[in-house]
Amino acid sequence: MKGAYGFWSAAFHSDCCDAKGAELSALRERQSRTLRLVLAINVSMFVVELGAGIAARSTALLADSLDMLGDAGVYALSLYALTRSERWRVGASLAKGLVMAAFGAGLVVEATFKATSGVVPAAPLMGVFGLVALAANAVCAWLLLRHRDDDLNLRSAWLCTRNDVLANLGVLAAAAAVAVTDSLWPDVLIGLAIAAVVLRSAVGVVRDSARALRDADGHLGRPSPARPKGG
Repeated sequence: MKGAYGFWSAAFHSDCCDAKGAELSALRERQSRTLRLVLAINVSMFVVELGAGIAARSTALLADSLDMLGDAGVYALSLYALTRSERWRVGASLAKGLVMAAFGAGLVVEATFKATSGVVPAAPLMGVFGLVALAANAVCAWLLLRHRDDDLNLRSAWLCTRNDVLANLGVLAAAAAVAVTDSLWPDVLIGLAIAAVVLRSAVGVVRDSARALRDADGHLGRPSPARPKGG
């Protein structure tokens, strides 16, 4: 009887592990497809918005294009981290947070420079390409929404996309304000607001990733429980 029980227990355990392995593999494949798609969208939109930002002389559009480029790097890193260990994925999330912080700081510098230039951006171009970018990022946000609670790696990717949607709305608001006031200040202020959103999210991602790394180190450094003597 004990032998039969052991056989069926082992068989059940094996089937359960196989099912869990297949489920995890299917999840990773869905995540990979989503990340490849949003990566392609962001690279394409970076090129489009960069050209539009230069043509329109818009800080907000340039800020959004650089954010697109940063997000493309984030998605590429997320894609690479999918098949790595949990610690590696947390480390990748930390790196993404630092990249986001660097881009946010760069946007502040660019907006400050623009404030001293006195050049009023072209509101119609800002509006048209702001709408195009909003549509692209809305698709990316929808694709990543179902994966935002999978792990810290995917959550940081989703946060980047959410920031992009907010940035696109900011670009549209800046375009409308520039058209009404014929002033560069709405563009500069919206650019700074986009930078603030990026920096705030970067701080959150870095903080959560650092905490997860500390927890992982604590778990690895914890001594194994002593075995009872005798027996």
